[in-house]
Amino acid sequence: MKRFRRINKAAIALLATYISVFFLTHSFILATAFSVMSTSITYLLVSRKDTKRELILSNAWPEVIDHLLSGLQSGLSLSESLSGLGERGPEILRPYFQTFRKQLIDEGDFNFSLLTLKNQFGQHGSDQIFEALMISKSLGGSELLHILRTVGDYLRQDLALRKEIEVKHSWIRNSAHMSAGAPWLLLLLLCTQPTTASAFSTPTGVGILATGIFLTAIAYFWMNKLGQLPTTPRVFGGR
Repeated sequence: MKRFRRINKAAIALLATYISVFFLTHSFILATAFSVMSTSITYLLVSRKDTKRELILSNAWPEVIDHLLSGLQSGLSLSESLSGLGERGPEILRPYFQTFRKQLIDEGDFNFSLLTLKNQFGQHGSDQIFEALMISKSLGGSELLHILRTVGDYLRQDLALRKEIEVKHSWIRNSAHMSAGAPWLLLLLLCTQPTTASAFSTPTGVGILATGIFLTAIAYFWMNKLGQLPTTPRVFGGR
């Protein structure tokens, strides 16, 4: 589904860019070159949007732990505390916990419902929480509150560190994006002149455009690769 959405938006960007550039320059070659660039950039931006959603999910888990601790300390059972997150939990997570509550009522199997919920998220932070809950439910552990507090402190420290690193890298990455896009913006402005557009319609001009696209693509992908923070591996992902 995510890949289809990315391809769909990239196709829309390709068509819109081609029409706009051809309207400005009246050159099929320039329109094609800018369409290729805009399609690639749009695909990457949509991919980053999906990554940003994963980051929002990660930031919500400390709040989930706070709600669980509050519910357990007030005398609610573990299943009731989890089900209550469908109404009182972080808004982005509520649909998942509402589904969990419905599945728990229909099937009555807590471990299976919790495992299904864990697999839906598939994140390092959520794995730790759900594994602690599974162990506590099966073994009747009395240290659940302490474990949840420990996991919550660890997740907050990890998120704070990653956010600090991301802030320091973001201004460098944004500057690199501007550096990669500025020559193409200048080329687009110059190509509104008929003589410039005709110059890039020659074999030499086509070669220059192709080389520029190739080098810009390498630089852009390499820049995003270097600026991407590593994803914490799922220790409990295989359960």
